[in-house]
Amino acid sequence: MREIALHIMDIAENGITAGAACVHILVHEARSENWLKIEIRDDGEGIPSDMLNKVTDPFVTARTTRRVGLGLSLLKTAAERCEGDFAILSEPGKGTRITATFRYDHIDRAPIGDMAGSVSMLIMGNPDVDFVYTHTVDASIFTMDTREIRRELGEDTLADPSVIIQLTQSIRKKVFELRSEK
Repeated sequence: MREIALHIMDIAENGITAGAACVHILVHEARSENWLKIEIRDDGEGIPSDMLNKVTDPFVTARTTRRVGLGLSLLKTAAERCEGDFAILSEPGKGTRITATFRYDHIDRAPIGDMAGSVSMLIMGNPDVDFVYTHTVDASIFTMDTREIRRELGEDTLADPSVIIQLTQSIRKKVFELRSEK
C-alpha cells in the first residue's frame, strides 16, 4: 500500500468485521527519536489462538469471501522493511491489538498519508461503531473520540455528511498543527 493510512483503514475494517463496537487508532510520530508507531486496537471477537501465528501469512484468512488475507502481511512486511517491528496480541472474546513500528526516516517507509480522510471514511462507513483516533507528534497530542461527538451533537450526527466534512477538516487541521509545532 502506498500510504500507512490505508493499512490502518484495512486493519480497522478487520476489527469491525470481527464485531468491534469501538476501534482505537494511534499514530505516534516520535521525530526526535526517529520512529513511528502505529497501533490499532479493537474490542471485537479476537483471533482464535490456533489462527494467531498464521494471520500474517498472506494465503491464510478466516473469511469465506476470499482465499487470501493480505492486510496484516503487508503491514508486517512494511514495518520490518523499515527497520521496525510488528506485533499482534489477541484474546478471543476481548479483541485484538496490532502494533507496527517503523524507523521514521527510513527511505522505504511509506508516507503516513491522509489520516483525516481514512478516519472519516471509517466513521462514515460504520456509523454505529465508535472510533478513538489519537495522533501524537513528539510531545503534542490530538485525540478525537466519536463517543464525545455523539454526546455533544446527538446520536445520529455521524451519519450526516456535513458533520463528516467538518470532522475531516478539523482532523486535517489538527494534524497539520501538530506537525508544525516545535
